[in-house]
Parts: sequence; C-alpha cells; structure tokens
Amino acid sequence: MSRKYLIVIAGPTAIGKTAAAITLAQHYHTAILSADSRQFYREMTIGTAKPSPDELAAAQHYFINSHSVTDTFTVADFEQQALQVLKQVFTQYNLAIIAGGSGLYVKAVEEGFDELPNVKAGVRDNLNEAFAQCGISYLQDRLKIADPGYYQQVDLNNPQRLIRALEVFESTGTPYSAFRTGNKQQRPFQIIKVGLDMPREALYQRINQRVDMMLAQGLVAEVEQLLHFRHLNALNTVGYIEIFDYLDGKTSLPQAVELIKQNTRRFAKRQLTWFRKDQQITWFAPDDLTGIIRYIDSIIAASAA
Repeated sequence: MSRKYLIVIAGPTAIGKTAAAITLAQHYHTAILSADSRQFYREMTIGTAKPSPDELAAAQHYFINSHSVTDTFTVADFEQQALQVLKQVFTQYNLAIIAGGSGLYVKAVEEGFDELPNVKAGVRDNLNEAFAQCGISYLQDRLKIADPGYYQQVDLNNPQRLIRALEVFESTGTPYSAFRTGNKQQRPFQIIKVGLDMPREALYQRINQRVDMMLAQGLVAEVEQLLHFRHLNALNTVGYIEIFDYLDGKTSLPQAVELIKQNTRRFAKRQLTWFRKDQQITWFAPDDLTGIIRYIDSIIAASAA
C-alpha cells in the first residue's frame, strides 16, 4: 500500500490559505478539508470569508457549509468526521490537504483528543439553556467550583468549551481535567506542515481590505438574518458580535467596522502565536507556491527512499 500524506496549510486569517490550498489541490489532484471552525456553518458566509463558488468548484472541499449553526458540532466531532473523510479520500489519492486557521481543529486531526466518557441525555441541553438565560458568567462560576484546574487553562470566553467540561463533570461526578491525559494518537498517514506568513503590516492591510469587502458584499444584512441565533456559540464570532451591537444601537456602523478590523487583527495575532509554537511547521510567503511544492515533494521523496 502506498504511503499517505496529509498536507497542513496553517496561518492567520486573510493570509491566503484558501488560494494556496486550491493551487496545491489542483497540482496534486486531491481534495481539501477546511479546518475553519466557522466556515462549517451554511448560514455564515460573508462574515466567515468562505471560498467563492468559483473557488469551491476549483477543487473538492469538505466541511464548507456542512452544518447548521443550530447543530452541536464540537472539535471532537470534527476530529471523528474528518478522519472518516480522510479514510475515504485516501482510497482515491495518496495525499490530502487540510487548511484553516482554527489551530485546535487542525491539532485534533493531527494528534487526536483524549477519550471522554458518554454524557447523560439532556445534560448539554440544560447547560445550553442555562447559558442562554444566565450568560457566560454562570458557566464560568460553575466550572470554577467543579474543576478549578481546568478553569485555569480553558478559554473562559468560549461557552462551548465551558459546557463541554461541565457536561462531563455533571455526567460522571469527575472533573473534566481528570480525563485529559495528553497522549498523542497515531495516525495512518504522514503529516507535512506548511505555515503561511507575511510582514505584519501587509497582513493587517489585507485584513482591513477584507472587512471593507465584507461590508460591500452585505455583511449587515447577513447578520440581521441571524439575530434570532445570536445566543448560539457559532455566532460568538468576530464580525458578527460587532454588527449585533450596531443593530442594537450600541455603536455606529463606522465604529462597528473599525472594531471588526481591530478584533480581527488581534485574532490573527493569536493564531500566529498558536502556530508559532509548533516547531514542525515550515514557513513560507503565501505566494511562494513553487517553494511550497518543492518542499512537499522533498519530504515525500525522503520518506519514500
């Protein structure tokens, strides 16, 4: 059996991951898995900078418009489904591509997660209802008591992670942190990691231009249609939060747009910090496709020798 390879295309928002992934997919005649945790949702298009219809037609994509914002779709769910897709893709091709800026989702496919216990029926629904009624501070306070160790590590502004930890605790009586061993899963494919980066000012300019384009494409109207879903975690997203505030009359539209740009720049910085920790990533300029292909080919040649 031929050796299988997963090419990871990582980097901050607006860097050009989509274009690079499509070029590589066409060059290697394979498919792309999206690891952007908001492009999964079919109701969120403009604000997530999804690939255009032409881009989607240029290569086979998975996990774009695959779910609804009303679906519960965790990073563990993504790991399981992505591995199933890769198993299918690898029956046709020796190489597949995963591209995205959601570092935790990429890591889930690369290394896996600890096996967690089954959750009792209704626990997650009750926690979601409590979050909708009482806000995120309620979840934070509950977790601080139930699992102070994980409370010190988790992103306290991510309700989905808080709910996941609380549902495990409420179902088992054991803190979520007790189930986290950190053991890496072995995968039946070799991983080749490529990172995209550019000078900070150039990236920030691209971010600002992208936000302006989103507004021109109808971001406000898209967010308006999602007002009744605003309590869902999927909508707790840069580009949507700020427009919700504008629609509530809390800010002007120019203020909201400036906040989107500012918060997106901060998000890009956090993404780079995450990916920079991974010493296995080799970095390239996003337009250096020749260099990227040469690098991938050299790794494949060396492993086949």
